[in-house]
Amino acid sequence: MKNIFFLGFLLMSAKLLPGQSREVDSLIRLLEKAPADTNRVGLALNLANKFYFYKPDLSLEYSEKALKLARNLKYNNGIVSSLNLAGEARRLTGDYPKALQYQLEALEISRVLKNEQVESNTLGFIWVIYMELNEYRQALQYFLPAINIKDHLPASPPGVFILANTGISYDFLNMPDSALHYLRLAEKQNTTVRHPQLASLIPRSVGNVYMHKGKSDSALLFYFTALEKSRSSNESINLGAIQQKIAEVYEKLALDDSSLYYALNAFNEARRTAQKSRLLESSSLLVRLYRGRQQYDSAFYYDDLATSMKDSLYGMPKFKQLQLLMLSEQERQQEIEREQERYKNRTKMVALWSAVGVFLIIAFILFRNNRQKQKTNKVLENTLSNLRSTQAQLIQSEKMASLGELTAGIAHEIQNPLNFVNNFSEVNKELVDELQQELRSGKIDDAISISIDIKENEEKIIHHGRRADAIVKGMLQHSRMSSGQKEPTDINALTDEYLRLAFHGLRAKDKSFNATIKTDFDETLGNINIIPHDIGRVVLNLINNAFYAVDEKKNQNGDGYEPTVSVSTKKEKDKVEVKVRDNGNGIPDSIKDKIFQPFFTTKPTGQGTGLGLSLAYDIVKAHGGEIALKTREGEYTEFILRLPYDN
Repeated sequence: MKNIFFLGFLLMSAKLLPGQSREVDSLIRLLEKAPADTNRVGLALNLANKFYFYKPDLSLEYSEKALKLARNLKYNNGIVSSLNLAGEARRLTGDYPKALQYQLEALEISRVLKNEQVESNTLGFIWVIYMELNEYRQALQYFLPAINIKDHLPASPPGVFILANTGISYDFLNMPDSALHYLRLAEKQNTTVRHPQLASLIPRSVGNVYMHKGKSDSALLFYFTALEKSRSSNESINLGAIQQKIAEVYEKLALDDSSLYYALNAFNEARRTAQKSRLLESSSLLVRLYRGRQQYDSAFYYDDLATSMKDSLYGMPKFKQLQLLMLSEQERQQEIEREQERYKNRTKMVALWSAVGVFLIIAFILFRNNRQKQKTNKVLENTLSNLRSTQAQLIQSEKMASLGELTAGIAHEIQNPLNFVNNFSEVNKELVDELQQELRSGKIDDAISISIDIKENEEKIIHHGRRADAIVKGMLQHSRMSSGQKEPTDINALTDEYLRLAFHGLRAKDKSFNATIKTDFDETLGNINIIPHDIGRVVLNLINNAFYAVDEKKNQNGDGYEPTVSVSTKKEKDKVEVKVRDNGNGIPDSIKDKIFQPFFTTKPTGQGTGLGLSLAYDIVKAHGGEIALKTREGEYTEFILRLPYDN
């Protein structure tokens, strides 16, 4: 999938001609003298464009400078242009995780700016990344919206590229007729646009279609047409790719000398433009050709290069970065969808309440003006009947909204660990194939290394499987009514017992954990009627949260901070108060109202189900009590448990 170049319209040529070299020198001098304003951003981006597909590392350097300055100036148009260009430079140099991160940020900004042209281009950049990673389903999620936007924009080089890439997509879906249809449309429109890169990209893509159909002669005809157009226009974006495809055709035809000639040309072009994916393609082909000629020294040389490029592009660290980034983006999209659904529900409820208000006003006016008349009474009865019907609809709507949010929360929470299980299972399947291959080859060290990776992935699968199990158990606890009976209980002894249980439980998991514990129990308290096991679960949950908060702040602040958790009991009028206070980071005002909602948690993914406080809230309410919260961000959090004192 290395044949796609969506960003080609940014440059008229990748080779710097003498006149262009003087222009670059002039731009560099202007940049050195320019003040730190938006004009300087434009100069840096202009320089980055000049080096695009020629020296991607220099293009990245100048686009990163432009990005940094644009962020400082809060210049959104400059930020999104810098992100687009830096993201493409990252892709060309093989840094797919960073490239995807930049383009996703650019997409978000373009939508805020409501700039459809930039949004469509950015969607195309993201599509290219996913296509090069062979993630075709993900690619289509971004490519199809790009096409929809382009359909109502004026004709331009980007629009022709969209048509060409539509044909390329159909080619990869093994639909050659549709592929040729869109490529011919693109060629027809390019007669007006006259873009040099399109002039070589389109016939090369047509040649690919014929090559996939097994028509080598037709493929060569279009490849040589593309090669001639690329050379005549001094355009080098497609030059190496075209020669690579010609070499592959000659290899298929067993014309090894010709294949070697064009493969070496493709390799040199890839090295000159620093495109890792191209180097991997040409190196792999050269390995096959030199092995066939029994020139093993050269074969080993290019095999080492191919292996290095493959590790650099698709090694495990890059794969893990991409997985985390893709999961994060998936969660963000899911949150956007949930917010849209919540907005729709709120709109419906406002409409229903408005209807209730209208009915009430009508009822009041009719009753006031016509209460002595039978007709008025009848109208009033009808109005009240409509009001009851509307109220019933409102209650039902609220129930459905709550059910929808709960269902979405359950699906979201369970989907996260299942995504990890599925993804790491697929990786293990591929690793097992590699392990078997290495064992057959006698490479024991490589096989052991792969087996270690498999074991690590299995541990992650087990971890996230247990995570899903914990979520389901928490849900069952939420729905299960307690079968326990209230009995007189020493609240001081129960609180102290669960405090020690929580502390020693955490110490058993993490020997480095420590905290100062302060207790202040009201000895005048007698027994109170509660279900000991249920209230114990509430106290344990609050104390565990407090220990987690101080341990998190300890990890952030280091030795200058002393973790402290205070637990106290006190009689307050007809209530018994149990307070759990910590000196952790506190809870931000923006989320205070959400902490008792099911599935809401401030802990990182995998460390909490978001059911603890929700379950505690239900238990306390069932006892006729309440839970209150006091907090100050950055200083402390205090939960106050109030239970009826009916001794």
